Amino acid sequence: MTEAQDQSEIFNGTAGLKDARSADGTDARAIPAFVFGAELADLAERDPRIVVLTADLGRSNRALDFAARHPDRFVNVGIAEKNMITIAAGMASCGYVPFAATFGSFAALLCAEQIRTDCAYPNLPVRIVGHHSGMSMGFYGTSHHSLEDLGMMRTIADLTVVCATDTNHLRALLRLSLHHPGAMYLRLGRGRDPEVYDAVPDLVLGRAQTVRDGADLTIIATGSEVHPALGAAELLAAQGVSTRVVDMWTISPLDRDAVLDAANATGAILTVEEGNVTGGLGTAVAEVLFEAGVRVAFRRHGVPDEHVPVGPPAGLYAHYRLDAPGIAAVAQELLTTNEGNRA
Repeated sequence: MTEAQDQSEIFNGTAGLKDARSADGTDARAIPAFVFGAELADLAERDPRIVVLTADLGRSNRALDFAARHPDRFVNVGIAEKNMITIAAGMASCGYVPFAATFGSFAALLCAEQIRTDCAYPNLPVRIVGHHSGMSMGFYGTSHHSLEDLGMMRTIADLTVVCATDTNHLRALLRLSLHHPGAMYLRLGRGRDPEVYDAVPDLVLGRAQTVRDGADLTIIATGSEVHPALGAAELLAAQGVSTRVVDMWTISPLDRDAVLDAANATGAILTVEEGNVTGGLGTAVAEVLFEAGVRVAFRRHGVPDEHVPVGPPAGLYAHYRLDAPGIAAVAQELLTTNEGNRA
């Protein structure tokens, strides 16, 4: 079979990569849908500052749930994402806390100038919500894949960058954001993220969450990759590897203490992100280690510096080894290389 045929089987989902219970590899019956609009609608009952804007994607991000309860505080700007960010900045300057939501690829890549100049520079409390991030828009291709957003957003001064892990985590982020004085980029997945937190966590900006402890290796993951990282830790445990898993949900500011503690406690760090490894979470962690002069077995894992093929998300995750078995395999490669270097 040719390489092209192999690729075709993977991305058409005929290579045994999909869960037969759904079309995209995720059991839709077992996981919740987007709570973005519903949670903000609840919060808006007590906070008159909250307004929601979307660029003709109210159904995709469930902003329509907010609009149904607070129609006078909801704005659909149409397919005009750059204008949406600037409108949100204007509303923020008048005392509102606007949540401007669109696909991550449009929010970060298309609107980078507006985010920097209109929101971050004047330190306005605009919440830019980039949903369907990473490769979760699989079949829509490069124009809709959001692989560069973490690398881009974390370089903007005075912009806080956070990633939602699951439904309860998203609720916590939205609540936390109401008390943050400056601009914030919230990176969301597809809204059908497997549960990591069984209750709404108590979050502190700049402080990561350790969701599993271990002694041999630390996997530092963010967003959609936290759940498969936990799955990888289970697989590694069966092989005798004790793995700590850290949810680095706060990308900027990054939790430097959590990184350095992981390096000292486990001696090996694997970062995992659903995005381009250039400039993102892995780079941020590497900067911390290098600047602190810490020598540790280290590897960045994510999408290599390339444009992702078109295909179902489950196929893409398997192809790039961003599912649990793939992450476990990469972790073993890191540990084996480290042992070889010691020999």
